[in-house]
Amino acid sequence: MKRTHNNGELSLKNVGEEVVLVGWVSKKRNLGSLVFIDLRDRSGIVQVTVREGLEIPDVRNEYVIQVYGTIAKKDVPNKNLKTGDIEVIASKIVLVNKADVTPMIIADETDALEDTRLKYRYLDLRRPVIQKYLMTRAKIVQAVHEYLDNNGFIEVETPTLTLSTPEGARDYLVPSRVHQGSFYALPQSPQIFKQLLMIGGFERYYQVARCYRDEDLRADRQPEFTQIDIEMSFMDQDQVLTMTEGLIANIFKKTLNLDIELPLRRLPYDEAVAKYGSDKPDTRFGFIINDIKDVVKDIDFGAFKNAYVKAVVIDNYAKETSRKDIDNVALEMKKFNLPGILSLKYVDNELQGSIAKFFSEEDKANLIKALSLKDNDLVYIASSNNYHDVSFGLGALRSMYAKKLDLIKPNTYDLLWVVNFPLFERREDGSITSSHHPFTRPNDDQIKYLDSDPTKVYSQAYDIVINGYEAGGGSLRIYERDLQQKIFEVLGLTKEDIARKFGFFIDAFKYGTPPHAGLAFGLDRLAMIIGGTDNIRDVIAFPKNLGASCPMSGAPNIVDQAQLDDLGIEIKK
Repeated sequence: MKRTHNNGELSLKNVGEEVVLVGWVSKKRNLGSLVFIDLRDRSGIVQVTVREGLEIPDVRNEYVIQVYGTIAKKDVPNKNLKTGDIEVIASKIVLVNKADVTPMIIADETDALEDTRLKYRYLDLRRPVIQKYLMTRAKIVQAVHEYLDNNGFIEVETPTLTLSTPEGARDYLVPSRVHQGSFYALPQSPQIFKQLLMIGGFERYYQVARCYRDEDLRADRQPEFTQIDIEMSFMDQDQVLTMTEGLIANIFKKTLNLDIELPLRRLPYDEAVAKYGSDKPDTRFGFIINDIKDVVKDIDFGAFKNAYVKAVVIDNYAKETSRKDIDNVALEMKKFNLPGILSLKYVDNELQGSIAKFFSEEDKANLIKALSLKDNDLVYIASSNNYHDVSFGLGALRSMYAKKLDLIKPNTYDLLWVVNFPLFERREDGSITSSHHPFTRPNDDQIKYLDSDPTKVYSQAYDIVINGYEAGGGSLRIYERDLQQKIFEVLGLTKEDIARKFGFFIDAFKYGTPPHAGLAFGLDRLAMIIGGTDNIRDVIAFPKNLGASCPMSGAPNIVDQAQLDDLGIEIKK
């Protein structure tokens, strides 16, 4: 197919040139003496004008055509089109291929539900907005290669058929035909292998790595995803964060032409949870969470007794808030184990609300002062004997009101580090699990608590947060064999478990392991944030739906009995 230009790159500088263009018919308008065709290729849309007297084949939406013509300046520009200053006066149109009527409108705004879009994903991919998302993703990868290559990192691929190891989510298992009854696992991350590369002396490694986790899905999660995976030796936390900030700045510059102010803020985990009710806080708006336990400690109200009590002030919104609005908030807070969310309004220098009667005048004055209340402020108060329920519930509330009141400016980016995470979390059954993964280095001065109270131990871990999303995270690693063995024991692994699941990894620690650290960015999530969508499926060429299925291909599906027989597998009904 002959082609002289890309459609979206034509402009006034091309006026008078003869061109040959190809693409899909995005729209056709027949005005009798004139026919207008919007011709779309990956670069954009250009208007083709067919004047009276030129015979052309019957063309319809999504037909593939080739256009011969001359570029002319339009009398009335189309400001909504990148090429709106010009048109192509057709001299010949060749029909390349026909198309049936499509099951969806192929434009930025489409009429299709997501299931239809995913079933006909190859048509959805023609939509300019989806192509823009995927091209943004490609620019991110290009910026990553450029920066890391220029800073001495070596790109290395690691296995995708590996050993099943506990990393927080279920593994996808792959049965072995050769070793029947044994299974490979698809990697949840290249974690062990990238640390082994540090033991192998590579010092600086990276990889754009495919990863897999068999877990329940949501709008920003997929069963197969891509990490920008990085590891480096002989660097402390400050050096790692500085190196990574340079990478993220390069990504934003190359994709959005936006200069990120460095260094980024560093917010300790405890402060993030206390003030913002999240370990991935969006700080583009206010509504800071206030601890008011000491303010209300003498109030004779049952919910305040022996409880954590916190409050959020919604500025200048009391009069606009109805009883129904407050009831809706209370219903939402039940999802966060906060069934008794309370509210007060500060109007005309008076606290109003059903719980105001429990406050003495002194109590009221103390609360007004502690929260710096102004006229027409709305106050929500939450209490619980579970600190995280109170904090994370109010964190969700502040985000809910930020969206409700449209406080977040579009095309703004809030970047920060959350650091100093707890090393462990305690499950409901009382057992201990890693907050990140079992290779995370504890703070050296807190290792002494591993035997007495592991929940007191914090880690040298860090997450990079962008607009309230965890875009990436990592840590300094354990590099001493005895300490790594100790962490496994705290997690409840027996010597047999350790030998079976991590034996080769622990053995490698005997041979001079260097201090090392690393992190990984979620490429899909990063593309989602920078691309400006809230749906991770928009930035993946062929994603799965929320049921972890592919409506287009039908995967997953049954396989032939002969294939199961080869693997020695019987399906249990």
